[in-house]
Amino acid sequence: MNAFEVNFDGLVGPTHNYAGLSHGNVASMSHGGLASNPRAAALQGLAKMKFLADLGLKQAVLPPHERPAVDVLRSFGFAGQDTRVLAAAAKHAPKLLVGCSSASAMWVANAATVTPARDSRDGRTHFTPANLVSKFHRSIEPPQTTRTLRAIFRNERHFAVHEPLRGGQSWGDEGAANHTRFSPTHRHTGLHFFVHGHRAFAANKPAPTPKKFASRQALESFEAIARRHQLKELAIIHAQQNPAAIDAGVFHNDVISVGNENVFLYHEHAFVRTPAVIAELRRRYATLHRGKELLALRVPARRVPLTDAVRSYLFNSQIVTVAPGRMALIAPSDCRDNRRVRDFVHELIERGDTPLQQVHYFDLRQSMRNGGGPACLRLRVVLNEREIAALPPGVLLDDRLYARLVAWVKKHYREKLTQRDLADPALLRESRRALDELTQILGLGSIYPFQLAGA
Repeated sequence: MNAFEVNFDGLVGPTHNYAGLSHGNVASMSHGGLASNPRAAALQGLAKMKFLADLGLKQAVLPPHERPAVDVLRSFGFAGQDTRVLAAAAKHAPKLLVGCSSASAMWVANAATVTPARDSRDGRTHFTPANLVSKFHRSIEPPQTTRTLRAIFRNERHFAVHEPLRGGQSWGDEGAANHTRFSPTHRHTGLHFFVHGHRAFAANKPAPTPKKFASRQALESFEAIARRHQLKELAIIHAQQNPAAIDAGVFHNDVISVGNENVFLYHEHAFVRTPAVIAELRRRYATLHRGKELLALRVPARRVPLTDAVRSYLFNSQIVTVAPGRMALIAPSDCRDNRRVRDFVHELIERGDTPLQQVHYFDLRQSMRNGGGPACLRLRVVLNEREIAALPPGVLLDDRLYARLVAWVKKHYREKLTQRDLADPALLRESRRALDELTQILGLGSIYPFQLAGA
């Protein structure tokens, strides 16, 4: 049966703001305090989705989370009506309110780790929502992510949506941002490449660790996910992220490498012992796929230094298959604006000896200022025809849904938002009206706390 990679992009939420909450994410830290434009952010993301759908790719939508998260504020002791909760939090715990208002769930590459049915022993597509324990504002996301995934992938004959992994900081799981699947085409069995930054349990031989920023992904978390998803041992490779890259602002692996089918674009300083990692990937890929070659494209530091890789988000581009043997790079406009990165990308495209034959640049500056590029905004899910037919039809993007979502954004989203606005009761009411209407557009039913409380 044929299989397709479906890009589930996260819709930017109505409370998209710049609070500088993500330590280790250089863009987030450097733009904290600026005024944001939620309407522009959502429309920029939708424009990327529409372009990919027009290329012939299968494109779907994941809804944003309810923010401010009043239910979380209540769990910290604030009581009374919602407006009173917001006012009290703004007065007594303003940083907590900001954390509970983040729209970071838009970066759905962190929503979950996914294993296609083709690769799992039980023949189902498996999802493990990320626990995101490294940052408070993201650690509150897993319950809603789990509800949303179960509303979309509701047919248990085809899909298994697990609970997030338990554990504290040492058992961090950041989802698909640290996971890449390689295969000759999407319908073939995949080789799963998991990248961690640390171990939850001390190893006999100490591993190198970052000195400036903490790593977020544990090796043991990915080992547990591989067991849950019933992956075969031959189809699994683990590698450690380079601590120097983490200290340079590479908080996830998708900021330093990107792959699609049989192509892997990676920075030479991406991993601990990068040459050995690439050699093992090539060897295992050839074993799994009867001598076929994994095309590993190395980006030298002399051409693109780590600082330029982080600043431009070159590796947070998407590589997508537009036809058999032909791929396109979906890159942020920041790559075009960086001379070294632009020159390297154009030389790579012009070589003509790789499947990468096109580059398309997108203005995603609203998202980029918070540290999320094209790849951050999407969760890749390989599905066969029966599984696609089992999805709620309202989540699959076509011209009609795109037009409805654009009109929805223009109706409900503000053009300017500051941290002071987060305590505005009107913003909460606006956001809830928007999300209530969105669940009807997408055909998801009640998935948000404010909807479920009134059920």
